[in-house]
Amino acid sequence: MSWFTESKRSLMERMAINVLKCGSIPRHVAFIMDGNRRYARRLDLSAIDGHKRGFERMTQMLEWCLDLGVDEVTVYAFAIDNFRRPAEEVDKLMDFAKDMFDKLLNDRHKLNETGKAVRVFGDLSRLRPDIQRLVADIVLFTQHNTRKVLNICFPYASRHEITTALQELQICVQNQIIEESDITESLISNFLYTSQSSDPDLLVRTSGEVRLSDFLLWQTSFSVIAFAPVLWPDFTIWDLFSAILYYQRNCSSAKSEQQLHELTLGLTQPMDHNNHTDHSSRRQRLTNCLLYLHNKRITQMTRMSSNGNQVVEVNT
Repeated sequence: MSWFTESKRSLMERMAINVLKCGSIPRHVAFIMDGNRRYARRLDLSAIDGHKRGFERMTQMLEWCLDLGVDEVTVYAFAIDNFRRPAEEVDKLMDFAKDMFDKLLNDRHKLNETGKAVRVFGDLSRLRPDIQRLVADIVLFTQHNTRKVLNICFPYASRHEITTALQELQICVQNQIIEESDITESLISNFLYTSQSSDPDLLVRTSGEVRLSDFLLWQTSFSVIAFAPVLWPDFTIWDLFSAILYYQRNCSSAKSEQQLHELTLGLTQPMDHNNHTDHSSRRQRLTNCLLYLHNKRITQMTRMSSNGNQVVEVNT
């Protein structure tokens, strides 16, 4: 079982890809990979075997996205609420995750050669120390790659992410790094786990369910959302083509809505032009605030890694 699959496209698949590329291709696609357990029950498999089939489908999906020219993919791999599942299932999932992250770390040089970055979003403190170490090593090793990005939400919940961001901002206010009036929608976005990423252009959810399940609630405000009726392990390249085509039919209205929101947001921002000193002071506070957050995250990630005693802060 590998993160990197190489398979040839059929003539029909290549033709479909070329036709889709004549239209707008989403730069960032997010996936709620739902249906692994139902797939397992349907085939009388164990739950963990269903998740393994789901992982195999995910690696194929990543290859399809590369063929289409998608730059960034985000997958909902494990929700915080999933810790409430039976302990045996959770333990097996964590063991499987440990093996998969270990394989990914072993392929880290291939990631660098192809310019792929791996980011992991979520409350990493809930993970076992051995998984934390693997995650941190992968993230730190690929952090400067920018050609393609894979975001793995594990373990993740959007409301938890937003709450954590607001708590961090509160700390910044209490420590007088920023003032309360400095907090804007843009600053909150920078305090989310996804601050380095663009918002998804397209969100795909499988299994026939038509809800977001606490996934990227802030980031998908203006995303096109496609619901696929198939269980995730049954998801095919043609289901992805269908989602891309749905995006192409609806992306214009979604982008117009986002542009209108950004314009409205710009009109409601406080104007500091009459006081250059105040404007410069605010800009410096925001710079210090983002630098504080960056250093804190790098420090936390480094301490989780196998080189936990080598913490380096960035001052520029």
